[in-house]
Amino acid sequence: MWGESPVAKKPNYGQKLYFYQNEVMENLFNITSKLHDIYHRVLTESPEEQLFAIPKSHKNNIFWNIAHALVTEQLLIYKLSKLPMRLEDKLIEKYSKGTFPEEEVDPQTVKQVTEALLLTPDLIKEDYNKGIFEDFISYTTSAKVTLNCVEDAIAFNHFHLGLHYGTILGIQKIMSSRG
Repeated sequence: MWGESPVAKKPNYGQKLYFYQNEVMENLFNITSKLHDIYHRVLTESPEEQLFAIPKSHKNNIFWNIAHALVTEQLLIYKLSKLPMRLEDKLIEKYSKGTFPEEEVDPQTVKQVTEALLLTPDLIKEDYNKGIFEDFISYTTSAKVTLNCVEDAIAFNHFHLGLHYGTILGIQKIMSSRG
């Protein structure tokens, strides 16, 4: 009864794993797009005074959180893969970890971030499907999560986007309570 059947075939776990990985990655790319859409909506629908105001309880503003999340995504996925990033160096420098909001953000920077929010998820997916992420520098984040491959970076990016979205919601709540 429990012996091997003469017609039983060994399952091809490699092929199943391949399809599973593709499905997982497709879901991750869809989640990234949805998160970027949320950020884009916040950026385009928030009053300008809310985007750039820094509540006394915070060190940054809504716009900085959005730009920082976008820049960090590029650093995690492209820079750790030893590839050129899809954003201008100036933007990377202004919104990387350890930076703080500028007093004045020029309209071109706002436009660049707004456009990049809609473009970068598809670019990441396209680049991933092309197979360009061949190399990766292992990196331990400030949350003590070690990223060993681009797939780890893509997954961790969702945590980072969510973290900053929570901050954005907190700032919005403070700003709306001011009336």
